[in-house]
Amino acid sequence: MRSGGALGLIESVGLTPAAAALDAALKAADVQCVGVEKVIGVDKIISVTVSIAGEVAAVQAAVDAGVMAASAVGKVISSHVIPRPHSDVDKLIEMFRKNKTETSQEGAQPEPSAETEVSEDENAQDASAEASTPELSARRA
Repeated sequence: MRSGGALGLIESVGLTPAAAALDAALKAADVQCVGVEKVIGVDKIISVTVSIAGEVAAVQAAVDAGVMAASAVGKVISSHVIPRPHSDVDKLIEMFRKNKTETSQEGAQPEPSAETEVSEDENAQDASAEASTPELSARRA
């Protein structure tokens, strides 16, 4: 992390408040999302922690805006800004970034190719052709 940077964390119950928090935080200041962590906790409650980084004042403003937005649509468990974190915290931030990258790559599904669409259409045509054969017509009668 750059000298003078900060790490901001917003933890909420569920994805909707987390998405609202992240949206508001990114719009409020010059910060970047460095990670999103989902944890299933006590009573099967899913908490989502959004991590953002940037300059100290920007992160503080972003976290404040994110907490307000998330509180409007759900429950915020906690929030915190770590100004000028120790250099070892960079390891944590890199872990967040790695998890974010892996999660986004897992979620990406390839678009169906034109060949796949054609073969599905051909299968449907084959099935309707088979259904109209005299054998099947005789069975129906």
